[in-house]
Amino acid sequence: MVNEFEKLEAGKLLLASANLLESNFKRTVMIICEHNDKGSLGFILNRPMEFKVCEAITGFEEIEELLHMGGPVQVDSVHFLHTRGDVIDGSFEVLPGLFWGGDKDQLSFLINTGVILPSDVRFFLGYAGWTAGQLETEFEEGAWYTADASKEIVFSDAYERMWSRTVRSKGGEYQIIANSPELPGLN
Repeated sequence: MVNEFEKLEAGKLLLASANLLESNFKRTVMIICEHNDKGSLGFILNRPMEFKVCEAITGFEEIEELLHMGGPVQVDSVHFLHTRGDVIDGSFEVLPGLFWGGDKDQLSFLINTGVILPSDVRFFLGYAGWTAGQLETEFEEGAWYTADASKEIVFSDAYERMWSRTVRSKGGEYQIIANSPELPGLN
C-alpha cells in the first residue's frame, strides 16, 4: 500500500486504486468538485457513454460530443464542467479555469450563438457522491489515490489510457501499480 500523504479536496483527481473492483468505480478517474464537512461530490472523467449530448439533452442539439456517465447517483440529472465561468452565471470554480455548473439555459444560448465552443464543456449524467466522512474512510482503506487535476485531463478523450497514465504520473511505486492487470488471477 502506498504510504504518502494525499489530500482530499475540491479540484483534485480521485483515482480508483487497483484493488477497487466495484463496477461503478473500477479504474475510474474522477474530478472532485466539492469536498466539505457535509460530504463529497465528483464526476467520472473516463466513462463516455454511447450517445452524444445532442441525442440526449434538450437545448444542446448542436453538440456532437459524447455524453459521460458522471457516477451512479441521480443518473437522471445533467451536470457540466466548463472553462467559461466568466460568462456563465452561477458557476463554481473547481480549479483555476475549470468551472462546475451554472445557468444551463444561458449555457445553451452561448453555445448556440458561438460564444462558447462545445469543446469547452463536458456533460455528465449523474454524479458520484459520498456522505460526510465516507470518502475519507474509503481513502484510508486504500480504495482511492489522489492526483493533481488539470483542464487537459478533464477534457481528454484518451479514456482507455486515462487511469493508467494518471496513476503512472504519480511516479515511484505507482508506476508499477499503473501496469497491474485488471484481473491478476487470470495471469
